Amino acid sequence: MTALPRPTEDSPPPPTSRADAHVPTPRRARFDWADVPLHWIPGDANSTHVINSLHLFLPAGERWFVKVMKLALPLVTDDLLHQQVRAFMSQEGIHATAHGTASAHLRAHGIEHAGYDRRLEIVFDNLLGDHPLPGRRLQRAWLDVRLAIIAAIEHYTAVLGDWILEADALDEAGADPTMLDLLRWHGAEEVEHRSVAFDLYQHLNGSWPLRAAVAQVVFPTLLALMLDGTRVLMGQDPDAPRFRPMKGYVAGMDKGRLPKLLWLALQGPRYTRPGYHPSREGDMQRALDYIARSPSHITALG
Repeated sequence: MTALPRPTEDSPPPPTSRADAHVPTPRRARFDWADVPLHWIPGDANSTHVINSLHLFLPAGERWFVKVMKLALPLVTDDLLHQQVRAFMSQEGIHATAHGTASAHLRAHGIEHAGYDRRLEIVFDNLLGDHPLPGRRLQRAWLDVRLAIIAAIEHYTAVLGDWILEADALDEAGADPTMLDLLRWHGAEEVEHRSVAFDLYQHLNGSWPLRAAVAQVVFPTLLALMLDGTRVLMGQDPDAPRFRPMKGYVAGMDKGRLPKLLWLALQGPRYTRPGYHPSREGDMQRALDYIARSPSHITALG
């Protein structure tokens, strides 16, 4: 297989927003949680539950992505983009199901998060849901805002997806291979469809001021959801230490088990540059190579 080129920060901006012609492939995956411990990073409840918080809010967010994109799909006039969006929606639905099984695994260990789930419903179903706005212009504007939100979130999922593929410190810590496979399989597919939400937004609106403004809100919101989920998980876990968000996160970060906060914070300014395009994010070839050898993907095919 010929290696795909990896654009860099010094590369010139792509000539058009359709710079990434790759069509993602929806894939089934199967995970067996029977032998996965609650603290799947041995001796590190803090890092375990920071990452476990993804299993709580990702399914709700990914189902919301699909709902919004279903509204946008009939407006797409580019045949390639239409294929990419449909494949993206299928992948996100599969991701939501996979993380839902991990969430059920947490419940099996006595972790209850119904209150957190209700807060997510307020965010995605009420605050960001469909509203009876007067007139088509306002309805379209609300759709464009939500597409801008999805594009900004997908920027972070792509960079985090690439991070988890390289996070050797988790392997060195003895992290459970099933959980690592879920995270890396999902991360690889986030790199694979890194450009779809952005290109959809560009196709239907493309306003740089709106994209930049929305991005200012997305990162702190994602951080707040992650911290709230971590607080819930650690509060339900009798073997976890007292929840101290910064101390616990920094400890995991210093060991390479969590991404560096400064690095994460700098992703926002990169995304808001006028010439930004997601085809610069991650290593597509590494992502596709991981998917090809993912135990969960291979098992599902068997």
